[in-house]
Amino acid sequence: MTLKLDRLVRHHAGNPEPTLRGLSFDLPAGTLTALLGRSGAGKSTMLRCVMGLESFESGTLDVDGVQVRGSTECRAAERTHAVALARARLGFVFQSYELFPHLDVLENCVLAQVLTRGLGRARAEDKARGLLVQLGLESRLHAWPSQLSGGQRQRVAIARALALEPRVLLYDEPTSALDPSMKHEVLQTLKRVDATGVTQVVVTHDLQLARGCEHVCVLDHGVVIESGEPEQVLKHPVHESTRTLLASWLEAG
Repeated sequence: MTLKLDRLVRHHAGNPEPTLRGLSFDLPAGTLTALLGRSGAGKSTMLRCVMGLESFESGTLDVDGVQVRGSTECRAAERTHAVALARARLGFVFQSYELFPHLDVLENCVLAQVLTRGLGRARAEDKARGLLVQLGLESRLHAWPSQLSGGQRQRVAIARALALEPRVLLYDEPTSALDPSMKHEVLQTLKRVDATGVTQVVVTHDLQLARGCEHVCVLDHGVVIESGEPEQVLKHPVHESTRTLLASWLEAG
C-alpha cells in the first residue's frame, strides 16, 4: 500500500455540510489512478488534504507508511510532524505547471533538489538530466519555459517533481490547459512515469485520459461512489450518479 485514505472528514467554514464525508480509498504501489467527479465533488479538497495544504478533522491519511490523523484526533505538534514526513513522500504537478520563468529547464529541475533535499549541485544536475532525457527533453535542457510547448512545460514540471523521489505523484487536471491534440502525449508521459513504480493520482475531467489509466475512482459529495478498472467503471457504471456524470461529459465533449 502506498496511498490510503480512511474515512477523511473535512468541513469548510460557512458550509453546513462537510466537503469530505468519510472519504476512503486504498491505492497499491505503482498504480496509475484517475479520480473523476463533478465540480464540487471534493476532488480538489482531497488533493489539498493529502498535500497537507488543508487539515481534515477526522480520519487517517497513510502515505507510504506515514500516518497523518485528523486535527481533532491528535495533538497539533504531532500532526505537524506527521504532515512534514508525509509531504516529503509526495510530489505535486500543478495545473499551471508553476515553472520559474527566469530559470532554464535544467535549472528548474535542479533548484528544488539543492534547496529542499540538500543535494550537491553535480549530483542534482545528473539526476535532472537523466529524468529530462527519460521524458524526451534532452534537446531542451537550456530552453526557457516561454520557449516550450504546453506539453513540454508539463513534462518539465513532472521531471522536477520526480527529481525529489516521491512515492506518490499527484496531478491536478493535467490536460485542461493543453490543446486536444496534446492529450495523447500526456498519457504517454504518465505511462513513462508509471514504469518507474511511482504511484500516480490524476484528477481529471478527461475521459480519454481516464481510459488510459489502470484504475478509476469516482467521487460524489465527498465519498467514493464507484471504483475499478476503466473498462468496468466507464463502460458499465453501476451508480446512477456515475452514469449521469459520464453522459454529461460525453454530451459536452
